[in-house]
Amino acid sequence: MDETRRSIPWPGIGLALAAGGVLLFEGVDVLLALGVVIVWAGSLLLLVPPPQRIPAPVGDMQLTRDGMRELIEHSGIPFLLLDDSRIVIANAEAREVLGRHIVGQDARVAFRHPAAVDLLGRAQGGSVTVQGLTGPRSSWQMTRQPIDGRYWLIELINRTGEADISRAHTDFVANASHELRTPLASIIGYIETLVEEGENADKDMAAKFHGTVLREAKRLQGLVDDLMSLSRVEAEKHDQPRSKIDLPILVERAARDGAGLDRLERVKIHLPEEHLIVRGDSEQLEQVVRNLVDNALKYGDPEGTVDVTLEKSERGMASLQVRDHGEGIAPEHLPHLTRRFYRTDPGRSRAAGGTGLGLAIVKHIVERHRGRLDIASKQGQGTTVTVRMPMVGEGLGEQT
Repeated sequence: MDETRRSIPWPGIGLALAAGGVLLFEGVDVLLALGVVIVWAGSLLLLVPPPQRIPAPVGDMQLTRDGMRELIEHSGIPFLLLDDSRIVIANAEAREVLGRHIVGQDARVAFRHPAAVDLLGRAQGGSVTVQGLTGPRSSWQMTRQPIDGRYWLIELINRTGEADISRAHTDFVANASHELRTPLASIIGYIETLVEEGENADKDMAAKFHGTVLREAKRLQGLVDDLMSLSRVEAEKHDQPRSKIDLPILVERAARDGAGLDRLERVKIHLPEEHLIVRGDSEQLEQVVRNLVDNALKYGDPEGTVDVTLEKSERGMASLQVRDHGEGIAPEHLPHLTRRFYRTDPGRSRAAGGTGLGLAIVKHIVERHRGRLDIASKQGQGTTVTVRMPMVGEGLGEQT
């Protein structure tokens, strides 16, 4: 650390005291002689220059930097110590984010971002948001604080996750608003026409309009139900279910419900004779099976069958497969199928009554149950959706 020193003019003060003694010897009044000594000594002190900063020895500064390195090395936040603009210390997290080569570089060269360079050029510290520092969609908060007149501390906080959540929320609200507005506009339009026609409305036309309004209202109801369901699942995603469920019984019941009486003959259910016990929320697991069976019946071969197969797989997992024999799905669509409101064929999906949320709900429920969701498809051969979940002991325990 730097030190400050202020010298005292002892020779001048001694001379002032001697002059005071001479005055006393010559018979001058004591108070007058004392006043002369005080004024003389005080003037000498006022003329002394202000204290000067004495640079710390090089060895002491090295000890300070070594201490800083030990202090920040294992922090989970990237930290860098700059000597003016040169990076002299980068902790492990900073080296992981920016690369090991940055130590010794000029910070402006290491960051190569206008916002970061602007912050590094300021006389005072501050904070800026740096977009695209570690990737096209990355977002970092960069803070620069002075340690003394020479050294600066740089802190980097990753805000990418927050930005992604905000972006996803914005997209979700926009998509949900659009999906809700479409059936509402249709309902309002047909009702307004019927009101305008009044008693003069053609009966056939009125019946057709009433049927359309009912269909759109049911579509709107389904959309609201799915939005509420998705909201509940997301709210509970960190709360792992604890009830023990006998999966074959649940799958058979839910598959029949998903098919309904009018489509039940098209569903072929294959169940094991043994019990497959999982920890789960029975209502949500039934929703998974219903959604998958309903999707397979809607978008598979309209005259073909849907195979629902439950079996014990490797590593103590229960495997549920729902397979249709339809046209299949193009490879470029597969990574996006579990996104909210994503549709491979929007017109066909809406005509079939789909909300675009079914697979998103399935994905979140499976994740809550510590399971895995896989979708495989070949065009012309159909689509297979596989859900794997960890099993527990053989005892049935609590059944819900």
